[in-house]
Amino acid sequence: MSPLCPLLLALALVAAPGARAACPVPADLKHADGTRTCAKLYEKSDPYYENCCQGPVLSVEPGADLPFLPSDWANSASSLVVAQRCELTVWSQPGKRGKTRKFSAGAYPRLEEYRRGIFGDWSNAISGLYCKCY
Repeated sequence: MSPLCPLLLALALVAAPGARAACPVPADLKHADGTRTCAKLYEKSDPYYENCCQGPVLSVEPGADLPFLPSDWANSASSLVVAQRCELTVWSQPGKRGKTRKFSAGAYPRLEEYRRGIFGDWSNAISGLYCKCY
């Protein structure tokens, strides 16, 4: 084995955690005037993390209570980011019915990785939401 191989492997392992997704950092969810956005939902997800958090975006303000998402957003979010000191509660059916889950501050580039019951996941399954910030 070349002496260069362990060095390249070490560099790849160090670089990988920072390059997990194209999602914004939760601290960056702010408007131009400095006010905070509670969360952002994205329509696109991808097996490659760097291609997640793409496509149309639904910005959710602090205190937003949407038991029924706009028709073009019902069951279409595949990635999301929740701002610092905020929490997003989602429901799988309109009117705040069905399965529920709370997402704390952070980036969730592939909602396919979060279970919704025994057989489902949260990708393309959000029909209602409530977002609060502390």
